[in-house]
Amino acid sequence: MKELDKIIESKVKIRFPDCDPFNHLNNSKYIDYIINAREDQLLESYDFDVHKIVREQGLGWVVAQNQIAYLYPATLMETVVIQSQLISFTDKSLVVEAIMWDENKTNVKAVLWTKLVHYDLKINRSTIHSEALIAFFKQVENPLPKAFSFEERLENLKLSLRITPSKN
Repeated sequence: MKELDKIIESKVKIRFPDCDPFNHLNNSKYIDYIINAREDQLLESYDFDVHKIVREQGLGWVVAQNQIAYLYPATLMETVVIQSQLISFTDKSLVVEAIMWDENKTNVKAVLWTKLVHYDLKINRSTIHSEALIAFFKQVENPLPKAFSFEERLENLKLSLRITPSKN
């Protein structure tokens, strides 16, 4: 069986209707871009169609919590890279981390953690993941090296991206 990528990514261009008067991506649109990218990435990388699951099984995921940090503005007509990964899961929930980068992946634009709860539309309440879903999540989960809070993760990213001055 082929090993699945744990970090999946795609590129997207920042569009005019999504920008503020300063030609920066509007704060609320970061989440839209990331959610859309994640859906596309799941389908392209894993053939995992969340909309098909909702249609055929009446099961899906609802957002229970978002934590987002805006670190560097995404600007009009800029191409950005959005990476996403499943960093943890339980029998009823998922935590996905998404990072929006500049096109060269040198500057982080934003970091988003989203907690999603598995939901059964037939009974209108949360439900446990099936054994098949748990098996899939185990294949793609990419836990962080240590148990970070969101703020600690941001500091860790900032430190790991810091370039030390050359000693010439």
